[in-house]
Amino acid sequence: MVYKMKLAEISDLELDGGPFSPNSFSFTKLHGNGNDFVLVDETAQELVPEAAKGSFAVKCCRRSFGIGADGILFLTSSFRAALGMRLFQPDGSEAEMCGNGIRCLAKYAWDMGYVGQGFDVETLAGIIPVQVQEREDGFWARVDMGVPRFDRPSIPAVGKGDLLNENLDGMAASAVNTGVPHAVIFVDSLDLPIEEIARPIRHHSIFPEGANVNFVKVGDPIQVRTFERGVEGETFSCGTGAVASACVARRQGLVEGEVLVQTRGGPLIVSFVGDRAFMEGPAVTVYTGELSEEYLWSLFQEI
Repeated sequence: MVYKMKLAEISDLELDGGPFSPNSFSFTKLHGNGNDFVLVDETAQELVPEAAKGSFAVKCCRRSFGIGADGILFLTSSFRAALGMRLFQPDGSEAEMCGNGIRCLAKYAWDMGYVGQGFDVETLAGIIPVQVQEREDGFWARVDMGVPRFDRPSIPAVGKGDLLNENLDGMAASAVNTGVPHAVIFVDSLDLPIEEIARPIRHHSIFPEGANVNFVKVGDPIQVRTFERGVEGETFSCGTGAVASACVARRQGLVEGEVLVQTRGGPLIVSFVGDRAFMEGPAVTVYTGELSEEYLWSLFQEI
């Protein structure tokens, strides 16, 4: 076939200073509470050129035309930590951090023997300590999410002072950065048209870099539904969103101690040591696979 002949011609082509070798391409599919990712292992060598990573994510995340995922995780080497993590989202943007994603990356690294039970991961949001364990119900990871940032410059958000219970499009919203910016809105019922009401807040001018939007029903557990920036839709679970929701609820005196957070995809545990927040949850390997030559050729055509 024509694409097979062309693949032979372009196998040594240089893109953005690095070789793009489309003859074989392996990946691993994982999920954390239904928040699913395609992981590409680049610890040995770069497989997707830097300039192509965004468009690679756009195409591969499409559920009807690609592998299908909420994001592409690139596992890399790091001079500052045991491993590096980068996350490119379905719209091609790169996120600073991802709570469910880092647990999935930890699961892969643990299975591959890259790490022990405790290690650090370098992300755009900083160095993140992770501890892993095999439990009776499967793999779990505990992630040190750091100190949540409520000041507006750190979210970032326009204005002065903490953003707490401010009227945004008719809803009382608070905001915090738990690795990425989050708006948190407390509601009496989660039976809401989430995507319709979240989108204006996600794009609100008060958030210069946009924000994920969490709708939270307080109880035991607290229940959360999240509209994710970059995915541009609701996901089954958002780790940084669960932490953001618990942090805002704690700040307003609505919860205390260890907080059980129920997402649509399953539970997460958020705890606190001083001002630092910690998140615990599962990660599951779904399958490993290899992109076909035909699909690789279509990728090359676009990047």
